[in-house]
Amino acid sequence: MDLNDYQQQANKTLAGNEHVLTNLSLGLASDSGQLIDLVQKYTFQGQDLDRDALMDRMGDVLWYLSQIALWADIPFDDVAKANLATLKARYPQQKR
Repeated sequence: MDLNDYQQQANKTLAGNEHVLTNLSLGLASDSGQLIDLVQKYTFQGQDLDRDALMDRMGDVLWYLSQIALWADIPFDDVAKANLATLKARYPQQKR
């Protein structure tokens, strides 16, 4: 799936109000924390990794990121491309 297409389709579920960016940012922090909690339980508490829950949280984080980018009028494909350029510059020794 194209990331820009995802961004536009996901936007259909955004309930807008005057505090959209704040709501998106708080949701991102919350779901990121839930994702981290799953990893912590796996890593330090010996629990099985709940891959379904992990995928759900990653999907929610993806949704929040895509909507923050859309709010800022930034195509999500541009976010991904810029990140790959940053990684290439940061890790030039890595094989491509």
